[in-house]
Amino acid sequence: MNADNDIHATPPAPFPAGPVIDRATLEGWTQWRLTRRDFVPAARITLGEYNKMSPRQRWIHDLHRMATHSNLPIQETPMSAAVSDVLRRRIQCNAVKGTERTRPGLMVNGGGFQGKTETVCETAADFEDNWLAAHASLNPDAVPGTRDLVAPVAYVQTPVTAKPISTCQAILDFYGEDYKNMRLGELTRTVRRALKEHATKVLVLDDITRLKMHREADQDVLDFIRDLMNITVAILVGVGIPKSGLLREGRQDPQTGEWVFPPVRDKGKSPNDDAATQTERRFKLVNLDPFRYDTPEDIAAWLKHLSGIQTQLRLFRAEEDMLTGGTMPEYLFRRTGGIVGLLGCLIEEACMAAIDTGKERLTPELLDEVDIDLSNIPNRDPRPGSSPTCRHSQPSRSRPRGTEAATPCSTTGALAPQRRADRPAHGSSSSATQSGFATR
Repeated sequence: MNADNDIHATPPAPFPAGPVIDRATLEGWTQWRLTRRDFVPAARITLGEYNKMSPRQRWIHDLHRMATHSNLPIQETPMSAAVSDVLRRRIQCNAVKGTERTRPGLMVNGGGFQGKTETVCETAADFEDNWLAAHASLNPDAVPGTRDLVAPVAYVQTPVTAKPISTCQAILDFYGEDYKNMRLGELTRTVRRALKEHATKVLVLDDITRLKMHREADQDVLDFIRDLMNITVAILVGVGIPKSGLLREGRQDPQTGEWVFPPVRDKGKSPNDDAATQTERRFKLVNLDPFRYDTPEDIAAWLKHLSGIQTQLRLFRAEEDMLTGGTMPEYLFRRTGGIVGLLGCLIEEACMAAIDTGKERLTPELLDEVDIDLSNIPNRDPRPGSSPTCRHSQPSRSRPRGTEAATPCSTTGALAPQRRADRPAHGSSSSATQSGFATR
């Protein structure tokens, strides 16, 4: 078969080739919510079946395998399940309140790449799915004769330099509202009206620790968020919330397990103890932690997570216990520190190397050669603390399972593996994967 006939005989690539969805708009959020489980992984075929394909068909199948490894299903961990339970209860209890009463909010704290945003978005999307189904996708509070636009969840990224005006604009951008030439007072009224008219029950503000509480403008933003809690449930997501100034001198109540933060004197230009008191009193702080490797229960949870990943991989020479057997669990833990996002990046890059080199399986030796590049992940906050800090260390593979594990994770290794010599010349599969198939 010549090249032209091969092109026409090959069906279109069965995976998305468009841009990464922007969840910070109503259209993008809705598209993500409705399609978040639609990805179809590459078919499981044997190496013999693969070798019978034409070069172009093999190239497309390899690209589909790489897309599969870049879009692994989000697994629930014991830590994310605990956060989801608290979040779900808080959303549901407050969503049914019929009057403008203060709705207690939630702050989700954790380190970079620990799955905070995905956990919150997935829980909020599940709520929206059920809420819309219960109300036939209509706004139960809509005024007869008006256009009914319902948005139970609004996802907003906190502006890099957050001020009341830019925060209002970011919220209105989600709804697609026109705010040209509006002053602050009109902006805040428009935000309140948009939340009400769209029947928004949940307002998610991601990267909330962009607020620096020594700035007067940030104090005003916090007051503005607090004011909106009479209309909607505020879910604030950030890295290092306890150290950010949003909550201060916290202590954990031994009876309730909740964090109590007494008000302290503001060190900024505009002290406002009352605002701090209100914020600390109305928010519950929950932490999304990485995996641990200290107890049999910790180890079992880690192995279960690795097993879940293992079943999704499409490598021709992969053993059934490729990630869970021998010393591989300890190796992966030492390499990533139990951080699910780092683990995903490492597995994704290693699978690409395994395909490119023809090894078709993951081994500690291959993983040692893989660098984890955190610089090109979409929508990452570039500030310090948003990505894990890892020491450069070569992971040891001699420690027996069940003993104390080392905690440094390495994102650097040896030189990148060489591309397999028989790779078809139609294009670079690795560059194609980096150009739009990673939706982490």
